[in-house]
Amino acid sequence: MKRKALGRGLSALIPDSMERGSQAGTASTRDGPGEYFLCPIEKIKPSRKQPRQYFDEQQLSELVTSLKQQGVVQPLVVRSGRGATYTLVVGERRWRAAQKAGIKEVPVVIRNITEREAFELALVENLHRADLNPIEEAQAYDRLLEEHGHTQDQLAKRLGRDRTTITNTLRLLKLPEKTQQALRAGALSPGHARALLALEKAALIDRAMRQVVDRQLSVRQTEALVKSLKNPREKTASKPSPAVRDLQDRLARALKTRVRLVANKKDRGRIEISYGSLDELDRLLEVLLK
Repeated sequence: MKRKALGRGLSALIPDSMERGSQAGTASTRDGPGEYFLCPIEKIKPSRKQPRQYFDEQQLSELVTSLKQQGVVQPLVVRSGRGATYTLVVGERRWRAAQKAGIKEVPVVIRNITEREAFELALVENLHRADLNPIEEAQAYDRLLEEHGHTQDQLAKRLGRDRTTITNTLRLLKLPEKTQQALRAGALSPGHARALLALEKAALIDRAMRQVVDRQLSVRQTEALVKSLKNPREKTASKPSPAVRDLQDRLARALKTRVRLVANKKDRGRIEISYGSLDELDRLLEVLLK
């Protein structure tokens, strides 16, 4: 049987009958699969395998204020848990805020799905809402690949994502922990992080990350910083002065080949004489060793 794509967000999780009931201002009191009802909040438990791990306290506080005024409008999606409890699939932020707001019952809809399907649905909904930070998203992709047996191509199709996006996001897990923390906190963008990955060594990445954050560098400036750290001795050659160019030209005419003067330090440097063949080298040696 062909599996449906998961790219439709909450419409894929909530049955039509529930949506009609919600619009009419009614709710079922039954608690079977696919039913919509008010559930005591203490019966709902968060999933230990929720893709989202970080919850912004300021945003959570704003949601608490909203829920105190309007209540929980959008239902939580749950699956049957142990005993008379339910495990959250979608809506942990609303569940946390409802608890802080002192709300005793919340609207829920039950889905008869496996733990694996619950994880995929939770991931899709968080991706649609842009609720995951880049590291949480990368960890979720990694888990789907490792535990659920998806390939990157299959994962891209299931989630409605481009395969390149999946690949680039997974690369973020190669960052050292301190840089991952900066990415979680929003101090770095994924573009900054991908540029830093070119440094390869953890200590060098963390050092560069601190410069990027402290100096608030753009992605392009970060790429330039990475290039300078990878090639510390590489310097842009300065244009020779008119006097040096004149001397180079005189030597080139005398030797009948290209000559370059390279200054290293004050009063020090070297003369580079080019030759195109062994015969030309013999000619130059004859001239120079007279």
